[in-house]
Amino acid sequence: MIHEDATAPTAKTTISTDSVARTDRREFWTRAISRTYVDLQCDVPEPSGSIGGSIEVADLATLGLSKVTSTAQSVLRTPAGIARACEDYFLVSVQNRGSGFVVQDDRIARFDPGDFVLYDTTRPYELHFTDDFEQYVLRLPGATLRTLVRNTDDLTARTVPGAQGAGKLLLTMVRTLLDDATMSPQSTEAVAQSVEYILVAGLAGLSGLDAPPPELAARRLAAIKQEIRARLRDPDLSIASVAAALHLSPSTLHRAFASEPLSASEWIWTQRLEGAKRELVDPTLSNSSISDVAFAWGFSDPAHFSRAFRARFGCSPREYRTAAIE
Repeated sequence: MIHEDATAPTAKTTISTDSVARTDRREFWTRAISRTYVDLQCDVPEPSGSIGGSIEVADLATLGLSKVTSTAQSVLRTPAGIARACEDYFLVSVQNRGSGFVVQDDRIARFDPGDFVLYDTTRPYELHFTDDFEQYVLRLPGATLRTLVRNTDDLTARTVPGAQGAGKLLLTMVRTLLDDATMSPQSTEAVAQSVEYILVAGLAGLSGLDAPPPELAARRLAAIKQEIRARLRDPDLSIASVAAALHLSPSTLHRAFASEPLSASEWIWTQRLEGAKRELVDPTLSNSSISDVAFAWGFSDPAHFSRAFRARFGCSPREYRTAAIE
């Protein structure tokens, strides 16, 4: 069921599973949340296998705002969903009733009534609700929030408590925006802008960044190194391209090497140099020039390759090859 309240100053649309048969509700709901937010999957607990819920969406000029009321479910933002559409948004869940969990960037955040939590749609995440719940959801363009807050990837899946401060204010303000039909358009726009400021204030108050569990950190580092090794010969290999392939942010990738003796970039160049060193003395490649070997390992400038090789091994590539032959 979809209807619009055209008489209220803030135009609203409501989507409800009441309009479809019980057997069709899960598919209907999955389409509804995907249209409202980003491409998503929805799982529901057994044995019910169904879902009941509604989404009330406000048409605001500067801010995406909705209210979700629903039964238990898990919502998944998967790599496949990310690949299907280039959607760059931050979503903020402001809990009004019931509890939930957000999982992103190796962090798990529980949020209870009044709390809010941020998650980034450009990377996989999970939402889990084990019982009935109600929450307000803010949707902001990624570029907008990144201009207001630094290091946004450090702020995902971290709870801003609603007992006081920004958390308490944010719930009050989003309730007012969506539920107060007497507000004028001018007041609505002013409150919407204030919501952004309160959101930023709440995120700025987060401290003590959580490190991923050691076993997860080790698996992440191994996956990054595997991806790099597979593409060492690619001249377009970069931190950004590896991070994109693994659905990580570049800063998250850099942090994975924090306890390593080499940075991510240094590790790439070291692996390339080691590969080139082996091929310089490979008898089956004796007819390949030093430049050929350099190009084969992702170096675009033979002179740069020679300097890097000498810095790493204490001699030039030619000197190394000659000594090996002798």
